[in-house]
Amino acid sequence: MANQYSVSLAKIIREFSLQSAYMPDDPANIKISSNDVNRPGLFINGFYEYFDSERIQILGKMENAFLLDLPKDVLQERMDKLCAHHIPMVIVTRGLPVLPELLEAARKYQVPVLTTEETTTNLTVAMISFLNVELAPRITRHGVLVEVYGEGIMITGDSGVGKSECAMELVKRGHRLIADDAVEIRRVSNKRLVGTSPDNIRHFMELRGVGIINARRLFGMGSVKTNEKIDMIVHLEQWDPEKIYDRMGMENEYTDMLGIKIPALTIPVKPGRNLAIIVEVAAMNNRQKKMGYNAAKELLQKLGMPVENDDPDEEEINDWDF
Repeated sequence: MANQYSVSLAKIIREFSLQSAYMPDDPANIKISSNDVNRPGLFINGFYEYFDSERIQILGKMENAFLLDLPKDVLQERMDKLCAHHIPMVIVTRGLPVLPELLEAARKYQVPVLTTEETTTNLTVAMISFLNVELAPRITRHGVLVEVYGEGIMITGDSGVGKSECAMELVKRGHRLIADDAVEIRRVSNKRLVGTSPDNIRHFMELRGVGIINARRLFGMGSVKTNEKIDMIVHLEQWDPEKIYDRMGMENEYTDMLGIKIPALTIPVKPGRNLAIIVEVAAMNNRQKKMGYNAAKELLQKLGMPVENDDPDEEEINDWDF
């Protein structure tokens, strides 16, 4: 069974600068576990089939105008029925006044009511995006996550292979560190993974022989980042003379994480190889492939050799003028 994650109402209040009209308990103790929000137009009109009581309910100008047009007794009955489903909270947007009937029903059923000056659409979009991240399925993996030329590169490998040293060199070269040693990976959509660092070790790095350092304090705020999408996985391993490594890059390799395939490379570690430069080139090459250009395919075409396009949606870019 998948883990059920939640976010506290207190964090939502801080994130969106919400004002409390009625709060039955400490907002830190109130948990939200659904990443969907709802404008309950149909429900306040009396249609409650398929109503999801786990969703945050947002009342905007349209809902408010409809409610004000109802007779007082009907309005009271509709607000009572809405709150009777024990919804997690109600947010009234655009700075509209909270209806007394809503407050009465909220106190009766212990439903938080909050207000904001934000427009309904903007709040809805931002709230869904925020909840998708906070409530996303997640795993924690051993590795290092860095941003290189705008690409999120997760470096993996056995302990002591040189992941942190490679990341440190990348940071010195102007790239940014997201996480060292442990990377918390969240699936925020069907196509996107986002990595971050656990709060207690954020910005810290371990370098064998040196010890623990704080990258933010050592290299400045521009050297770190809180989170980043994962565009590619680079796996470091000790050079094996018996193993045949890919020298052309014709075949794309992928690693499955949380049901999403991420492009992956295996880079052998050997004295004399500058891993930071190799990772930089890998990041730029991965971006070029996403834009439709593959240097290995172009070379084979120039040599007159047949090239199979394993991705029918990939745009071929030939005859670049370098």
